[in-house]
Amino acid sequence: MGTQQMLLVVLGMLLIGIAIAVGIFMFGATSVQSNKDAIVEDLQNLSVDAIAFRSGPSSMGGGSASFTGYAIPPKLVSNENATYTVTVSTQSITFVALSGQGYGSVTTVLDSAGTLSNYTYSGQF
Repeated sequence: MGTQQMLLVVLGMLLIGIAIAVGIFMFGATSVQSNKDAIVEDLQNLSVDAIAFRSGPSSMGGGSASFTGYAIPPKLVSNENATYTVTVSTQSITFVALSGQGYGSVTTVLDSAGTLSNYTYSGQF
């Protein structure tokens, strides 16, 4: 092989290596974002459950206009996205989600109006 051909082979291998590295990086970034999006969706579903608890009468297992006594249903405490915990007060709930993929955590607050706010992200999120 001539010098020119060797140079083209080396250049081709270098470009393929760079393309593979970029592909791996893009896959990793997509995985982190997908996990974050799934956790936020789960938190929205948990907030709907908490609002339903708050609006229900105590005679039917509800909170009678209070979040006091709310607990995450056992089936929703953990899934492939995250493990969820709550800190309950009378008029608000703080949800904490710890990523099941090890990327970090998401914290948000549900107020008495049913609004999730104050999202805080840690780790790779």
